[in-house]
Amino acid sequence: MNIIVLIKQTFDTEEKIVLQNGIINEDGVNFIINPYDEYAIEEAIKLREEHGGEVTVITFGPERSENALRTALAMGADKAVLVDSEDLDFDEYSTAKILAAVIKYREFDIILAGNVGVDYSSGQVGPRLAEELGIPQVTTITKLDIEGNKATIERDVEGDKEEIQVSLPVLITAQQGLNEPRYPSLPGIMKAKKKPIECLELDDLHLVEDVERKTVVTQTFFPQKKEAGRILNGDLKDQASELAALLRNEAKVI
Repeated sequence: MNIIVLIKQTFDTEEKIVLQNGIINEDGVNFIINPYDEYAIEEAIKLREEHGGEVTVITFGPERSENALRTALAMGADKAVLVDSEDLDFDEYSTAKILAAVIKYREFDIILAGNVGVDYSSGQVGPRLAEELGIPQVTTITKLDIEGNKATIERDVEGDKEEIQVSLPVLITAQQGLNEPRYPSLPGIMKAKKKPIECLELDDLHLVEDVERKTVVTQTFFPQKKEAGRILNGDLKDQASELAALLRNEAKVI
């Protein structure tokens, strides 16, 4: 079984974000594998252990993303591919187009990715890539079983679970609860240092389609601090009237 895992390097969730002139300052920041992508890596390794085959991790990003690939290799992935973003500004549309160019000539049975990135949480790249490759997609999965050419999948849906059966190849995005990602072992870390990483430049992909971003970020800012809540007392009818007045006059939402 050939399994591809898409990963992304993101800010450490404990890092303090600093804005300078409306741009996030990355100086001295610690980067990690996007936590949701760790579930995808773990599930890929478990599938390989059960069905055989190999696991290839792919990331599209700057050169520093090699650290994330080394971590994935230390966890147990077999191969890694780094597509250098060349510090250009791309969006989810661009990323999906570029990843499709990398993957479409490779053999794969399953593509795994994190449900969302903890940075922008768009959740778009996986579904967009599936559309580009012309394969089915199932998102926010919490359980996966493979038998022959069929996958039986459970996914979160509005506080409940939905069971889906789909034929391979398929793209799925992993949600918390799918598994418990393993820590890289010391032997795994040592082996990962020796494993080659395939490095690709955008020119290597011979892109014939326009991959320029379709969205423009006009402003980046921190959310406003929330004020303390207010508890209304008295008769329910009086509370309803007071609430309506507050929403109209203070919150100005009605």
